[in-house]
Amino acid sequence: MFPAALNPADNPLSKQFYGLLIHNLGPVVVPLLMALAVAVVVFLPARWLSFRLGAVAQPGGRNIHTFPTPRLGGLALIAGFTVSALLYAVPAGDGDHRALVVVIASAATGLLLTLDDIRPFRARNKFVFQVLLSLAIALSGLSINRVNLGALGALTLAPALAIPVTVLWLVGMQNTMNFLDGVDGLAAGVAAIVAGALLLAAINREAQDHTQVFVVLLCAALIGACLGFLVFNFHPARIFMGDGGAHFLGIALGTLSIYGIAKGAVIFALVVPLAALAVPILDTAWAIVRRRRNRISVAHPDTMHIHHQLLDFGLSQRETCLVFYFATGITACLGLMLFGHRKMLAVGVVLLVVALSTLVGERLSELEQTRQEARRGLAAGEGQGPAALVES
Repeated sequence: MFPAALNPADNPLSKQFYGLLIHNLGPVVVPLLMALAVAVVVFLPARWLSFRLGAVAQPGGRNIHTFPTPRLGGLALIAGFTVSALLYAVPAGDGDHRALVVVIASAATGLLLTLDDIRPFRARNKFVFQVLLSLAIALSGLSINRVNLGALGALTLAPALAIPVTVLWLVGMQNTMNFLDGVDGLAAGVAAIVAGALLLAAINREAQDHTQVFVVLLCAALIGACLGFLVFNFHPARIFMGDGGAHFLGIALGTLSIYGIAKGAVIFALVVPLAALAVPILDTAWAIVRRRRNRISVAHPDTMHIHHQLLDFGLSQRETCLVFYFATGITACLGLMLFGHRKMLAVGVVLLVVALSTLVGERLSELEQTRQEARRGLAAGEGQGPAALVES
């Protein structure tokens, strides 16, 4: 299906590299579009159900939106991914039960945590849910049981250690995506970029390990679901993913990274997803430290996350998303570089330049628009001055 691997020595800016990349990506187009279409179709039922059940986020407090917004959008994400995965990825798994584990675990987690969007759980109960769901996944056989350290050799983890490490990874991924979901379009966009990095890593491995084909298709399904959801979630959002959607993304990315990178033998401790999610993971870690230092619950919400700080700095929600998108793209390129695509660093630099030029361009455009409006207002005021004096 993917007959040739991407050569790490190839120039990522060359025609040969992109020709091979397009050739390898051809089979993922249909599952990606299927997931996108299903997510778009499910939007209206999810929106209707949100208002019907009262699962609506009201403006005010730490909420930065300005009108009541339904929060069961996670159903669209779950539906898009699940339908596409069952149609294309699971059959390609060729009997490997772990393909189905990824789909069932992600969907079950999302649906269970959707209940929290309807009637909020206590923080302790939600944490117990996270741990139990992650434990069930680890016990199903999808666990971090071997860490390949390259020239240093491989470290095999005993079950007594592998299972807790896997639970910690999956719980951490859920909370990272949940904390990231604070700006319109942010969590879904970042998840799509990370899934894209996992897809590229899996494609490169598939040439040597043909069981990776279903991993590629699962990544494509996740990207498609996120893009379909972003149609209605990018600012101004018409629906939120809620806790159900955020935890679904966390489990989907967590399980795909465990199995997709090296099929149980995690290369350099999950370097690609860790690098791609470096900014959100650091933000989550600092949030935990910050709240413990202030002697408040780790689950206590606040407005001190990086995306909140960017908004306070003066960036719009769209600009904040762009910052995170490009930061994720850059760190994902670094992860792929360490994974074998050594010249992906050049792509990361290009992304950085594009990100900065885009933000500067938008800012200059806004500044020019503000100046023009001020000039028009001044001209209008001068024109009305004499008439106002006569009337007085």
